[in-house]
Amino acid sequence: METYRKVILILFCIVFGIKSYAQITLPDSAVYQKITHIVEEVIKVYAPDKRTAIFELQALDKFTHSYQIETTEPKAKEHFRQLLSENHIPASKVTIKLLPDSSVNGNVIGIVNLSVANLRTTPRNQAELATQVLLGTPVDLLQKKDGYFRIRTPEGYISWVSASSITPKSKSELHQWKTARKVIFTADFGHSYVEPDEKSLRVSDLVMGNILTLEDESAGFVKVGYPDGRMAYIKNEQARPFDEWLGTLNPTPENILATAKTMMGLPYLWGGTSVKGVDCSGFTKTAYYMNGVIIPRDASQQVLAGQPVDILSADTLDTAKALKNLQPADLLFFASGENRAPDARITHVALYLGNGEFIHAAGTVRINSMLSQAPNYDDFQSRTLVAARRYLGQVDIALRPIALHPAYASPDGQQITPTDNSKPHNNDR
Repeated sequence: METYRKVILILFCIVFGIKSYAQITLPDSAVYQKITHIVEEVIKVYAPDKRTAIFELQALDKFTHSYQIETTEPKAKEHFRQLLSENHIPASKVTIKLLPDSSVNGNVIGIVNLSVANLRTTPRNQAELATQVLLGTPVDLLQKKDGYFRIRTPEGYISWVSASSITPKSKSELHQWKTARKVIFTADFGHSYVEPDEKSLRVSDLVMGNILTLEDESAGFVKVGYPDGRMAYIKNEQARPFDEWLGTLNPTPENILATAKTMMGLPYLWGGTSVKGVDCSGFTKTAYYMNGVIIPRDASQQVLAGQPVDILSADTLDTAKALKNLQPADLLFFASGENRAPDARITHVALYLGNGEFIHAAGTVRINSMLSQAPNYDDFQSRTLVAARRYLGQVDIALRPIALHPAYASPDGQQITPTDNSKPHNNDR
């Protein structure tokens, strides 16, 4: 009976010149396998790092036996369609949704409105903390789902954040935000108040790096605006005009390490990038950000940026070479355990201080040494130093000054013009 059915189908294809027999009789399980294989091929080319590019195959629709893909990459969509055709899979089998999608209602940019917004790997409160974003940071809105936004941060990191943490902006609202005068909070911690009085009701907490609009100034206080429209007052010595702050920045090794040392003793927090808690790469990211440079988020991404520094001989750390070639503020990259190959997976990063010492977030932000005779050598034994990179003085698209970054540029695409103001100021970093 089965043989008879196959013969009839083949004759039908020959007579009517329609789709091939292989395509008509391809079981859904086989279609799924082909589609997943094509998806994997596209991911290798266009979305190898899911932290910065999305190409995801969603669940099967049980009624239509069709599939859905979500992606941030237009070229990946085009290539996928081409591969479907080459593999004789009907285009109707797969719907491709390009992000941002309609769920964001045309508002493709949002501004963080909490001092520190927690981003998660999935749209759930219980999901792993992926990273954090500070108040006033512009982010791309890609999708809204279950009370969460999927967003892209200025360094390109994609994850989910509670919708209450973000204020979506229309084009006109975004124009107003970008053209408004702003201040950056430069103290480690602080609060804003409903009146220019520390005894008045608090509006929110604030941390180093928060950005708000500058509304007015009064004796000892600055009136500021939040992305969601709240107004508040902060102490004058705790903030600086944003353009003035940019004008005083000088990302030298001394300044970056000075910022890093202000975080001494901070607790380690997986996914943390603020003075409320940092992980190892969040620590290095914050040290560079507060000196005006946006760097990649994770250690495994940071190791791909900048200029390599030679510290190995025969794939093993050469301490003498490291001491000779390393410069302060270089980044050191580690693999877990001892005697790991130099191409091992990067699991830790630190900032080099000089004389064999480095500062890093491990339990707390602390200083250790790569020299076995040093009293603070102990932690070095649990990791293997496998690479080093120099960021300062390098031209790299992954290392972008805040003033030149599109997320912070003016609405006409022009860079921020820093104000040259050399007069002394409290909390000048």
